[in-house]
Amino acid sequence: MTIHTLAGFHHRFEPGADSAAPPLLLLHGTGGDENDLIGLGRALSPGSALLSPRGPVLESGMPRFFRRLAEGVFDEADVRRRAGDLAAFVAQARAEYGLAAPVAVGFSNGANIAAATLLLHPETLAGAVLLRAMVPLSERPSVVLGGRPVLLLSGALDPIVPTDNAARLADDLQAAGAEVTHTVQPAGHNLSQADLAAAADWLSRRFAQGATLA
Repeated sequence: MTIHTLAGFHHRFEPGADSAAPPLLLLHGTGGDENDLIGLGRALSPGSALLSPRGPVLESGMPRFFRRLAEGVFDEADVRRRAGDLAAFVAQARAEYGLAAPVAVGFSNGANIAAATLLLHPETLAGAVLLRAMVPLSERPSVVLGGRPVLLLSGALDPIVPTDNAARLADDLQAAGAEVTHTVQPAGHNLSQADLAAAADWLSRRFAQGATLA
């Protein structure tokens, strides 16, 4: 296992075995690292290239992708800065590894930075699987997402992400022009087998022909 560094991000990269499978940008939750979602990526889209960065922000020693002021209260200036940093990392990684625009697969904090990156730097991603995401910015940026597909999987019993907040994120993304599928699972903040099955099925249907955006 080799850890690489590009644009200030420590990360893992696994080349893809199937040129028709979309590259996946794997974004972990609070306290995770570049290894956390590798197994998930392999399960969701066998054959995809996997790009998995470590969040550069530390909160009590736990890696995250941006600062927060309290649980559910984000430092929005830092969200904007870190989304720009992530976009720059993806651009360098695409050049370094010869990748098409990736589909983000993010969990919790990783899903939130993926949503922010979509809204602030839409050219970075071909789409996104947002697992337990919430609204990252209080005001939706003026952006055109041009039909980018987004799967948002929320938990009806999630103690961290209120259901109305997740619904607002779905509305924000749809208003920006994304093609949003929002499913509320009978689960909490942790992922269930139903989440994994739904994400794998969605990826295979939406990107079956390698139809990522340049």
